[in-house]
Amino acid sequence: MAGQSFLDDVNNQFDEAARFVPMQDGLAEKIRVCNATYVTRFGVRLRGRMETFTGWRALHSSHFTPAKGGIRYSPTADQEEVEALAALMTYKCALMNLPFGVSKGALRIDPSQWERHELERITRRFTQELARHNFFGPSQNVPAPDMGTNETTMVWMADEYRRWSPNDINALACVTGKPLAAGGIEGRIEATGRGVQYALREFFRHEDDLARSGLLRRW
Repeated sequence: MAGQSFLDDVNNQFDEAARFVPMQDGLAEKIRVCNATYVTRFGVRLRGRMETFTGWRALHSSHFTPAKGGIRYSPTADQEEVEALAALMTYKCALMNLPFGVSKGALRIDPSQWERHELERITRRFTQELARHNFFGPSQNVPAPDMGTNETTMVWMADEYRRWSPNDINALACVTGKPLAAGGIEGRIEATGRGVQYALREFFRHEDDLARSGLLRRW
């Protein structure tokens, strides 16, 4: 439908699927909406002036802890996008029976417009804001890289959280997607692309699914 947002699309897909799942009245609505969304607007003095940045962390599901989910840096990020991504992450974890709560985050910023040392200062301030309001930490809310962020971003966040909570023995577990030298795991960088590869391989292995897609008629 024209004019619908990304969040509207995700919610409509959920509503369509929920019709086929027996559940008590009102439960579908509880599952569909985010439990909490934190919005922060913080300042960082850069290039001789105060720059203000807006960020979000949406906690969609806290049925399990910690809540997992990436943080993206994008000039077009907004709250609805973050909440839509968090919802999709919840459904993915549920379908795969993964014992995680789900959270997603974003900072409205174009990383290409800032120098590396400036991005570090911005990231550390964002981390402080999330940690101060309990939307960041190894036992509750654990970010990962997403669009516009990478393992370096995660190292900055982990180091800032360790400064913030010096007595937390598990401080470095506050993020995933760290480089190997900082406690990361092999294969993390290529994991998403490899998942797409496996999904496509499985799709083309099943002739019934391929036939229903109509792709064969186009070749």
